[in-house]
Amino acid sequence: MAPSLTLYSLCLFSTLFAFTTTATQYCALEKPLMHLHFYMHDDFTGYTGPKPTAMRIVTMPKMSINDTSPRTFGDVAVLNNLLTKGPSHESELLGRAQGFSVRVSDGGLVNDLSLHLVFEHGPFAGSSIYIHGRIPLDKPVRESVVVGGTGHFRFARGYMISKNCNYSLATGGSVEFNVYMM
Repeated sequence: MAPSLTLYSLCLFSTLFAFTTTATQYCALEKPLMHLHFYMHDDFTGYTGPKPTAMRIVTMPKMSINDTSPRTFGDVAVLNNLLTKGPSHESELLGRAQGFSVRVSDGGLVNDLSLHLVFEHGPFAGSSIYIHGRIPLDKPVRESVVVGGTGHFRFARGYMISKNCNYSLATGGSVEFNVYMM
């Protein structure tokens, strides 16, 4: 009985050692966590002007008379917003946030967001990060997923935290982005 218990212990130890070694090697290959901080500028007021940066392209009828939200379930908006280093439009330009969002809640306050953060200036020029997520606009802080990227950000994965700075559903405004990825 003792030899088979020893053999069993040896097999268990070997399996655990192999798993630990593989996990350690995998973790050693990981890149360190990167943090990027910048701002996006939505300009809905451009609906009537010559250069909007965000535009609703599908407008659904209101589901109820009491619905006062400027957006409703099923609305689709496209985005080509500025990305800047600081919260002001005049801050150093980094690139564009290009994508679309679809209202996916009855009250019109939750978006399904598909967004490419395209860097045109600075150290990451020519690279992009792809973000996807459920955005509850009534929450002060929202989290989205970094799905991947191009150039400097190939194989990126992580998350993005977004917070409104001075934002209105009717006119747009600035949104602060903190992107954490490997």
